[in-house]
Amino acid sequence: MFGWINDGLYAFLNWIQSGVGGWGVSIIIFTILIRLCLTPLDIKSRASMRKTQTLQPQLMALQKKYANDKEKLNQKTAELYRKAHVNPLSSCLPLLLTWPILIAVFGAMRTAANKELLTQVGQILNGQQPVMEPFIWIKNLWMPDNPFYTALPNYDTLRMISANEWTDWLSGFNGTLPAELQTFTEEWFSTLSADVMKNIPEALKESLISGGLTAECFAGNNLQPTVILIVEKMRTFEFYRTGISEIAGYTIPLVNWSVKTLYNGFLLLPILSAVSQIAMTKLMGGSQPQPAEGQPNTGKFMQWFFPLFSLWICIGYSAAFALYWVAGNLVSMGQTFLINKYLDMKEQKAAPVAGEGSVK
Repeated sequence: MFGWINDGLYAFLNWIQSGVGGWGVSIIIFTILIRLCLTPLDIKSRASMRKTQTLQPQLMALQKKYANDKEKLNQKTAELYRKAHVNPLSSCLPLLLTWPILIAVFGAMRTAANKELLTQVGQILNGQQPVMEPFIWIKNLWMPDNPFYTALPNYDTLRMISANEWTDWLSGFNGTLPAELQTFTEEWFSTLSADVMKNIPEALKESLISGGLTAECFAGNNLQPTVILIVEKMRTFEFYRTGISEIAGYTIPLVNWSVKTLYNGFLLLPILSAVSQIAMTKLMGGSQPQPAEGQPNTGKFMQWFFPLFSLWICIGYSAAFALYWVAGNLVSMGQTFLINKYLDMKEQKAAPVAGEGSVK
């Protein structure tokens, strides 16, 4: 199911980019539109949280009264929810529905990053300077916003591209395969270090020498070794060697190395993703119901789990996805503020006016 959703979201993102012309702004617009689509679920979830919150004094009284009788406590708690027509899970279900959407969006962002990285690989292997996608301080949105990653595609990012995407990229050349990939000679293999060759199966080497790069090179256990060899081919261009520091886990000589040519970012988006996640969690925390006595407080766990998770995932994934994550958090914070205002107004209108119904 996620496959066609991913493809649809990627097509939608690509359509926005075709109109806007820049991927960074397109991702922000895409994020806003996704969050707007999720607004009805957010409103339903927060309304349910508020209903549960009104029962907190009675729940605490039950916890105190039946502190030594857990079975009775559970029974009375269920009765309270039933009489108040409140489903304690109703606030969670809308949020759970957003997870498949997040996964699908992640897939769409990954598809966009992989396609753009492969385009840059093709340009490098054709002897061209790759067309980057800069955004503010980031040199290439499709690489991580991280001072320890280069702006150019490297093994760490290319190895995460699926075999199907590699073969689609290969077939896209339509007979104009870069010369660097048409011929792999025994002499070229002899220039590779032992660290590289230990990862290259002999059968793959012979296949490449006899027939060049084919779809079979990306099948099965050949995928990662083939990616290593493609990166080695890119290393034959001086402008690539000057801008990259590490490939496949081993250090390579740098020509005219400087920090300016090396880094792709300053780790700002990963940090912003964690900070905005903490701020959003605190903003939402006031409406979260407290757990019953003796039950684990998952709220405190989630308060730190999601910021650390967002920091970890944004450090190693493309800056484009980190940008989506930060923009999504900021939009969610704005939505939370407006939804709370809306629900406050709704509750005030529904509240009985003082003295209403009294006999004069």
